[in-house]
Amino acid sequence: MTDDTKSWLLRNLLLALVVVAGIVFTISLGLKAITRHNRYVTVPDMKNLTLEEARDTVSMLGIKVDVSDSVFITGARRGVVFSQLPEGGSEVKKGRTVSLTMTSKQAKKIKMPSLVGFSLRQARSEMNAKGLRLGRIIYQADLATNLVLKQKYRGRDIAPGASIGVGSFIDLVVGLNYEEGETYLPNLEGMTYDRAVDALHDNNLNVGDARFDRSVRNYADSLAAVVVKQYPQSGRYVRMGTPVNLQLKHSETAR
Repeated sequence: MTDDTKSWLLRNLLLALVVVAGIVFTISLGLKAITRHNRYVTVPDMKNLTLEEARDTVSMLGIKVDVSDSVFITGARRGVVFSQLPEGGSEVKKGRTVSLTMTSKQAKKIKMPSLVGFSLRQARSEMNAKGLRLGRIIYQADLATNLVLKQKYRGRDIAPGASIGVGSFIDLVVGLNYEEGETYLPNLEGMTYDRAVDALHDNNLNVGDARFDRSVRNYADSLAAVVVKQYPQSGRYVRMGTPVNLQLKHSETAR
């Protein structure tokens, strides 16, 4: 056998080995992908679904859901998924259980505190500690400005010790000495709704009409919405208790 023939045979043998190795490597990758496909699934995003809807969503994927906790979120839809672990988009093995935190269907009940005689600032601090929210500040003539005179729920006086749900809005009737009845109107643009409400209350003002545009489609969007307009406009002094109207957009569309 000549040297050329030996060289030719060697080259072809090496080429055949490379081809066979490539085929084996490709088949191995394919088998791994098929095996992974059969063993792993992508967890769907189940936020804002009811428990029944969440179970229906995963029923064909080979995974399960289990409620691990519940929270009360003021303003949120009740009885839906608030968060999940693993999160939507994660890859898990079939048979895995996804833990769900649901929004409570009923607010926890507490006893209404006694706020009469408190300053407005003290009353707000006490309400925050109890999980209550300040509704309207209603001013009436009195020698002591911002002294709480009455506490109301849904237009009626509410007595200390009465049962009330966490997150309820309490209106406070407070005194106003008309010799010191003006307050500065802050600039609210760029603030979230909750932050704007706090800023108004800090300045003894009320929220008037709050309008969310079409970019705000659900509760989660409302948390991300920011003030784009206010009326009256900032930079002036107005009467305490003045309602301020707000216009809000989703933060991503407000830029």
